[in-house]
Amino acid sequence: MVLHSGGQMDGRTLCSSAKMGRMTVSLLDRAIYSYADVDRLVGLRTGTARRWLEGYTRQGRDYAPVLRPDPTGSDEVTWGEMVEARLLAEFRDRNVPVHRLRPAVERLREAWGRYPLAHARPFLDVEGRELVQVVQQEVGLDRELQLVVVRDGQLVLTDAAQRFSTAVVYEQEVAQSMRPDARTPQVVMDPRRSSGQPAVRNVRTDSLAEDYRAGTSREELSDLYDLELEQVDAVIRFELISSASRVA
Repeated sequence: MVLHSGGQMDGRTLCSSAKMGRMTVSLLDRAIYSYADVDRLVGLRTGTARRWLEGYTRQGRDYAPVLRPDPTGSDEVTWGEMVEARLLAEFRDRNVPVHRLRPAVERLREAWGRYPLAHARPFLDVEGRELVQVVQQEVGLDRELQLVVVRDGQLVLTDAAQRFSTAVVYEQEVAQSMRPDARTPQVVMDPRRSSGQPAVRNVRTDSLAEDYRAGTSREELSDLYDLELEQVDAVIRFELISSASRVA
């Protein structure tokens, strides 16, 4: 990656990154979720996903979207937006408002396309981390919201960014699947399977949980869905966690 003095990206970097973004547009642009899905699946309070993606007004002040260039008016959420919301959810308990990330996301969007945080480069690539650091400095991003920091002379991911990156599986530098909750690693979301909903071995967690609530035993569910008891337990636990998030 080539940076001019002051941290500016040159035209070749932008052109190459934009090309990568076009190559992956079909997967990241799959609109398969609702705002309620995002809130439930990444553990947000009701209405948070809509604010992050459509913006909002509070006390007469307008706040632009964090994860979209502009509001779309659509009730559909793409896979790329779901992945990026999963990252922002790691910062939800911080004292600094997440909307302050917007300037950094805008700058990274120039380099990596519409969904910069759904690519591997900001997290797994050394040059990508360098660019993130430059952007953080340029926009004056609050330390509590930063993705990379310098520790012992090395540029490393912050704890929040590391947790997110560990939850995502990348193929061709793009997020292809992810675990919605670290406490249930067997549960995976993949936009190409099970309509992008959380699943274990292509068995949707909501379908199995519905049978469990109807009185089907764990052993019967194991036979019915051809899953190990441990996997059945992981599904039930995940649904309990997501239900608790929905209530909150």
